[in-house]
Amino acid sequence: MKSVRAKSLPVKPVPPKPVRKVLVANRGEIAIRICRTLREMGIGSVAIYSDADQDSPHVFAADEAYPVGPAPAAQSYLNAERILDAARSAGADAVHPGYGFLSESAAFADHVQDAGLVWIGPSPAAIRALGDKLSARALALRAGVPVLPGTEEPIRDARELTRAADRIGYPVVLKAAAGGGGKGMRRVNSAEEFEQAMRLTQGEARNAFGDDRIYLERWLEKPRHIEVQILGDSHGQVIALGERDCSIQRRHQKLVEETPSPALDDSRRAALWELAVKVARAGGYTNAGTAEFLMDQGGGFYFLEVNARLQVEHPVTEMVLGVDLVREQVRLASGEKLSMRQEDVRPLGAAIEFRIYAEDPDGGFLPQTGTVHSIELPQGPGVRCDVGVRSGGVVPVHYDPLIGKVIVWGETRAHALTRGARALGECVLEGIPTTLSFHRWLLEQPAFRAGAYDTAFLAHEFRSVAPATSARDEEDATLLAAVYAHVTAREPRFPAADAGARLGGGESSRWRLAHPNLRMALGPRGSRCRP
Repeated sequence: MKSVRAKSLPVKPVPPKPVRKVLVANRGEIAIRICRTLREMGIGSVAIYSDADQDSPHVFAADEAYPVGPAPAAQSYLNAERILDAARSAGADAVHPGYGFLSESAAFADHVQDAGLVWIGPSPAAIRALGDKLSARALALRAGVPVLPGTEEPIRDARELTRAADRIGYPVVLKAAAGGGGKGMRRVNSAEEFEQAMRLTQGEARNAFGDDRIYLERWLEKPRHIEVQILGDSHGQVIALGERDCSIQRRHQKLVEETPSPALDDSRRAALWELAVKVARAGGYTNAGTAEFLMDQGGGFYFLEVNARLQVEHPVTEMVLGVDLVREQVRLASGEKLSMRQEDVRPLGAAIEFRIYAEDPDGGFLPQTGTVHSIELPQGPGVRCDVGVRSGGVVPVHYDPLIGKVIVWGETRAHALTRGARALGECVLEGIPTTLSFHRWLLEQPAFRAGAYDTAFLAHEFRSVAPATSARDEEDATLLAAVYAHVTAREPRFPAADAGARLGGGESSRWRLAHPNLRMALGPRGSRCRP
């Protein structure tokens, strides 16, 4: 890909500053993943935890850990003052925010730097320029990067929205200016829907981001959602590290990511990488980030946003490039130059990530909470598992329901698909419903295997993956009912309505958890990859 020269915001060089101890301002699988790289680099790691997470695996993955408050995120993982107090107590000289929580807060990045600590992420100026979707749209337009037709300023009046939609053409989508992660988005098909859609979107944006500004954009039918990993240093160099296809989604949120995108040929791939670098340069971008695009059915690209942080799906890029993105983040935050040039970026093979959420695919992918009674992860060549819960651990109600990710690599996409089926077949996760059954279903779909899918794939193709009731299931149910009656009769201090919850959780598996010996005899149930 040729180098890009676009008008850009100035990049202020970072004076070299060694990093010796890092506070990881996050939880779960991403906190564990960051701590692993820090240990390899010989850098000390500090975890933080809420009251709900005091026994979470990420607490034990770090060299030391500090409490930061009650379970609600607003009082712990979003409490900048308590996090900085922990950093001071630990003697940390840097903060890595992971993703989510405060990772895209320019104000928090300012506070970190004002405290004399190194911020392992893009500069506060870049976050402000590209973290806000309206600001990012304006920058993209100035850099000559296509965006979908839409409004350039926040709109607070339904009549103004109606006039804009009449100009753009229906359907349109309402978006939160401070949005991200699929939140704060709502499709509108006619003028009659605007009043309610506006109220709901503003409410969601206010609750999720503390910012109820919304704008309008043309709705694109059946696009591909493709993003580009970018890296920038404080010396003005920006490169693209390949793309990731994120089109398998529910509620505008990703479930599966892969690289390279099966929708691109070499020329379209080079064009997309170039657009991503243009946007990054326009925003004076430093450190790791992702430029996201929609591709229409004719192959045209439209810029969506920049995620000014590390992405959940960064492992697929690491798998095909042999690069540790967290290591690169630490190096760049320390003032070092990029360790590679654009011509050095040569992806090898194909990688796919399967996000394992505590969600019920047969119940509209609704989040689930409860205890993970047993978890067994796949192993072998080309398989990586980034997981933030262990057997006996709890998936709390307070945070995102992501449990972890299974990532596979293969010499070709066909090889990666085969390896993915093998790896998912080895997974066992019992106690709560998860998306494992969905991923098994997806790998059996001819359209997905052929790479012929888009963001509407699940809405049009997915049906329940719950197995049909068998004669054995009916026999098991009868036996379980007898055991349940026996247990509750022997222990009457448990009210009948509450016995299932006390004996093993509030989901469909509670019957099988009523008696350990019976559970062993009948075989495990729950969110298994193999029925």
